[in-house]
Amino acid sequence: MRTLEQERAEFAWQKVQRQSDEYRNLVKSLPAMIMTNGLMQTLAFLQGKGKDHHRDLVNHIVEWLSKREMVEKGSDFKRVMEKLYGSSFQEYQRATEEVLAILRWLRQLVDATIGKS
Repeated sequence: MRTLEQERAEFAWQKVQRQSDEYRNLVKSLPAMIMTNGLMQTLAFLQGKGKDHHRDLVNHIVEWLSKREMVEKGSDFKRVMEKLYGSSFQEYQRATEEVLAILRWLRQLVDATIGKS
């Protein structure tokens, strides 16, 4: 049986393959954005930007929340936002913590695949 950290590592490793420098920079700045602005506001920012690296990252976060069964399988941005604004404080906090945890792996592994500038 695999640990949750192993699952996070595998997911992140798959997602960072062939990503751009813009994606790397965004992944590195996202935890601070979440801590400053909140999870929903940060997801809305990513969705609103519409560039490939923003879209990829919001999709990776949505997919991870779905994989962790915090939102319905196959949820899109709209469904995730509806789930988050309708959730209890504890559910919202748990989702935020889970997103921060997957971002830690994405941040570490994106340098391993893209390299440092």
